[in-house]
Amino acid sequence: MKKATRHVLGFDVGDKRSTIALLDAETGELRNPPSVGTDRKSVEKLFRGLPRRTRVVLETGTHSGWIAALGRRLGLEVVVADARRLDAVTKNVRKSDVKDAELLARMGASSMDLLCPVWVRDRATQADLSVVRMRDAAVAARTLLVNAARGTAKSLGERLPSGSTEAFAKRAAADLPPHLAAAVEPALAAVAAVTEAIRAYDAEIERLCAKHAATARLRAVAGVGPVTSLCFALTVGDPARFDDPRDVAAYVGLVPRRSQSGATDRQLRISKCGDALLRRLLVQCAHRILGPFGKDGDLRTWGMGLAAKGGRNGKKRAVVAVARKLAVLLLVLWKKQSVYEPVRTSAA
Repeated sequence: MKKATRHVLGFDVGDKRSTIALLDAETGELRNPPSVGTDRKSVEKLFRGLPRRTRVVLETGTHSGWIAALGRRLGLEVVVADARRLDAVTKNVRKSDVKDAELLARMGASSMDLLCPVWVRDRATQADLSVVRMRDAAVAARTLLVNAARGTAKSLGERLPSGSTEAFAKRAAADLPPHLAAAVEPALAAVAAVTEAIRAYDAEIERLCAKHAATARLRAVAGVGPVTSLCFALTVGDPARFDDPRDVAAYVGLVPRRSQSGATDRQLRISKCGDALLRRLLVQCAHRILGPFGKDGDLRTWGMGLAAKGGRNGKKRAVVAVARKLAVLLLVLWKKQSVYEPVRTSAA
């Protein structure tokens, strides 16, 4: 506990209203003020009325980013705790909003290690990252519509023409059986509209890549495109946060979980912690690197060797291992401002 901190505010954030608990760290007195609305005006009014030297503690969630940014702009110390690692809060047998706020306040007064604080992006970075996330949502929506249209046609004994997803709407509309028009034509129009939206997102992502210079260095790695490089740069934010570059693999959830006790140390699946979108993009890049169109390089050679000796699930494990190694490679290139050399072993 810092000597400068006198009060700790436990902030249990709800979607519409939030419960708070104010703890006096010196006397141990705990008060439960009325709940506040989870909106900028209400939260700002609350923060402005707090006593001096107050630390605000809240969990990660939808609203944690803007609440933390608002509190820090007003000069408060704001700690955002990792909700997945707060078992004392999430698994409390007498769990309630009031109890959650009180526990957050007491943990914030005892030790920062108990809270497992997370790094919070600034508003501009979050806005740029939202472009990548919305593009991903648009791609998922288009895939759902295309699969639904193909499934509908197949159930009636028809097959829509094959081809790229970008050209699907135009090709299918030109060869659509009349009895499918009422069901499929609106979906094709939606696919065409979403495809145009994705093109707009791609153009915006290229503009953002020019804004964030680090992406040019990351895109030098074969298999890493503008979407992955921008998502990596914005999600990591500051490469200096990682003293050991290998920690970035754990940050995106690509390292195995562990459950060791005595002589038992089971082999478990990856943790899947951190940003799910970035992890999925890295795995897609690994598929590209190990696929038939992957370019030769040390990373591909190492991954193919791992797949060859991995048994039945060798390819799956190799993909995850390459994605993990790729994350470390990208961070090293960025942190050390290095030039990517695909074949360093032969050159050495």
